[in-house]
Amino acid sequence: MSHHDHHDEERGVSRRKVLECMTWAGTGVLWTISGGVPRSLGLVDAAKAAEKAAEPAGMTFLQISDSHVGFDKPANPNALGTLEEAIGKINAMPKKPSFMIHTGDISHLSKASEFDDADRIISQAKLDVHYVPGEHDFLDEELKFYKERYGKGTMGAGWYSFDAGGVHFVGLVNVVNLKAGGLGNLGTEQLEWLEGDLKGRSKSMPVVVFAHIPLWTVYPEWGWGTEDSAKALDYLKGFGSVTVLNGHIHQVMQKVEGNVTFHTARSTAFPQPAPGTAPSPGPMKVDASKLRSVLGIASVNFKMGDQPLAIIDTPLQG
Repeated sequence: MSHHDHHDEERGVSRRKVLECMTWAGTGVLWTISGGVPRSLGLVDAAKAAEKAAEPAGMTFLQISDSHVGFDKPANPNALGTLEEAIGKINAMPKKPSFMIHTGDISHLSKASEFDDADRIISQAKLDVHYVPGEHDFLDEELKFYKERYGKGTMGAGWYSFDAGGVHFVGLVNVVNLKAGGLGNLGTEQLEWLEGDLKGRSKSMPVVVFAHIPLWTVYPEWGWGTEDSAKALDYLKGFGSVTVLNGHIHQVMQKVEGNVTFHTARSTAFPQPAPGTAPSPGPMKVDASKLRSVLGIASVNFKMGDQPLAIIDTPLQG
């Protein structure tokens, strides 16, 4: 990924390291980032995580990912239903978040009806939602279904930025012309835009970058990484606090590299195997009683001043 990441090298993190930094079923992990230095407050069960998150100070926003509306295979015959459960969990939060981001694969086959169903359910949260596409959202030849709904006011294939609560948010697209099993890519045009977008901003301003495919090399054999992410991360080097939120791999993994904390999210639809533990990635069937413990949402809190950015991952059922 980055030239700073010596231990990842060509093949990504080792399986042992991957398993060390994963958050497994039934737990939430709370991260506090102060001055760009993350500190884990430990693994907690869903109830305790919810209790800690009940009255956060400052701005809170939510991340959901990989809804795969339209998916109906054995790994989860009702992906729309589990998305609805996730939105219900959001609606039950004691304090309403400021907004929500969705890190892609809203739909499973880029059908208009799938986007319609997703919009109908997600809108029940009554929150502003900021989207980036996953590869499953870009399957129609003209890419019109995603762009018509979520691409207004964006650049290129759908990248953009905005400020909220003293934080600069950047939504990137790394799924254009993605080949099966291939790494994500940002492309020259988007990278040049990113350089210009960040230029002149105060280095003390926290930055949150979100894209579908991880911007760090998780497992290149399965295409779990972005081939030109090093350039993007180079533009972010001077900022004191950078958090990168991704989806795509349907499990929680975390990594810290210099001033950047990387965090991937669970899916609301189905889990995927841990890197290297199966012949290939894809929907992983688990016992029906355990399915909701490996699906979930993430809430993120930022408080102006000491700049903590805390992430709590909560399964649909803990």
